[in-house]
Parts: sequence; structure tokens; C-alpha cells
Amino acid sequence: MPIPESQLETWARPGASTTAKTTADSIKNALNSYRSWPSGVEFDVYLQGSYKNDTHIRGDSDVDVVVQLNSTFHSNLSEEQKGTLGLSPASYHLSDFRVEVLKVLRNYYGQGFITEGTKTLKLRAGNGRLSADIVVCGQYRKYKTVNSYDYVEGMCFWSGSRQIINYPKIHYENGVTKHKNTSEWYKPTVRIFKNLRSNLLGDNPPSYFLECLVYNAPHLKFGNGYQNSFCNIVNWLNEADLDTFMCKNGQHKLFGDSPEQWNTIEARSFIANVISIWNDWQ
Repeated sequence: MPIPESQLETWARPGASTTAKTTADSIKNALNSYRSWPSGVEFDVYLQGSYKNDTHIRGDSDVDVVVQLNSTFHSNLSEEQKGTLGLSPASYHLSDFRVEVLKVLRNYYGQGFITEGTKTLKLRAGNGRLSADIVVCGQYRKYKTVNSYDYVEGMCFWSGSRQIINYPKIHYENGVTKHKNTSEWYKPTVRIFKNLRSNLLGDNPPSYFLECLVYNAPHLKFGNGYQNSFCNIVNWLNEADLDTFMCKNGQHKLFGDSPEQWNTIEARSFIANVISIWNDWQ
């Protein structure tokens, strides 16, 4: 028998979110309280991930916070194109910024509350805060043409020698548009997929992949009840050409060979497991 409407409705509800904002605000206050930033350094602190995108569920713990250096930027321009736009090398680099952010946060919260990972800084929970993964990154500009204003803004950082580029602001904006275009069925549907994964299938795939997977479903597959919406989307996914799927940011393909992409074999396995659970629900 199918999963009951009442169960899907429960899974569609969001988890609590007020503490996530409190956590991001605390990090922002810590960095803004520092009075020794070099002249001209500008940065932004903002949420990304499930809490920002309103797809969080009960049990989601870590908050994803971005600390983005904006006074310098990286881009897809060649050296010749940078010269055409009159751009010159920066004197304050992302590596300098990361060192300073780490120092500020350790002084503010205490050495034991901040640990340094390969990609993120980890803030332990405490004083009404959730634990947080902090991405220290630089602004990234993906230029469409060699024009000072014709670019898409993203962010970038390095893991070892590998540059990682993402577009969390566009990811968020496109999710808001998708939610509106589906008569506000998109975000609850993502939560259903996340709960199904977390409660019955373990912790894989990551939430980001599920948001993007559901995002690719046509608007008309959403709506007319949770059972109808979920069933229509899963059936469509089961027949779809996954190789054509884009990430929610519209800049990257969802499936591929990079560590930041999903692979179609795992996605097909996930969809098959979802169908089995639907058909065998008791």
C-alpha cells in the first residue's frame, strides 16, 4: 500500500529554524566586533544549506554559514581579459582572510570551540547556538562576456590545490522561484524526500543533491495532495534522463565525475529504493 497522506504531511513540515539564525548572527557579531581588519577589507556573513533554503527537517543539526570576502574576487577571466577590464592583482588574499577569521573566532569563542577542517571551520554548539560548519571563501565572478557588470556571482575556496566553486545565493533565489511556481509545493516535497532518506534509507544522499533532484521535476508534477505530488515526481524521476539535470543554481550539472557532483548509478538506486518503500509500506 502507498505511504499514507498523514505520514507524508508530517514529513513535509519544517524543523525549528530560529536557532539557525541566532547561530549565524553570533558569527557575524564575532567578526564585526574585530577592530583590526586591514583597511578596505569587506566581507559578508550569511546562511546557506537547508536552514537558509527552508528545507530543513527535525534532526538537522549543523548550520552552514558562509563568510565571504568581497573586497577581492576570483573569476573565469584570462590574464589578458583582466587587463582589458583594468583589474590588478590583490594585495590581501583569501588565504590571509581565512587565517584572520580563524584567529578572530578562536579569540571570541575560545580555542576549544573552533576547529579547523580541510574545507570548513567547525564551531561547537553552546550558549543557545547550534554547531556550525563555516565556509571561509572569496567572491567568485563567472563572466559571460568581458564586461565589468556581465557576470554571475558565486563563491570559491580551495581544498588542497583544488578550487571549489558554488553559487549559494542563486541556489536560494531559484528555490524561492520554484516554490512559487509550484504553488508552494516544492519545499515540502524536498522535506518528504529528506525524511524518507533519513528515517528509512540512512543519511545518503546529501540534502543538496535531493534539493537539486526534486528541483528538476516539472512544475505540473507538484500539487493536488502529498500522495499525488510525491508519486507523480517519483514516477517522472524514474523515467527521466538524469544526465540532463542541472543543479539548482543553474550553473553546474548535477551529475558528473567531480567530488561535488552526484553519479547517476547512486541516484537510480535511491529512486528505486523510494519506489520499493512506497509499494511495500505497512
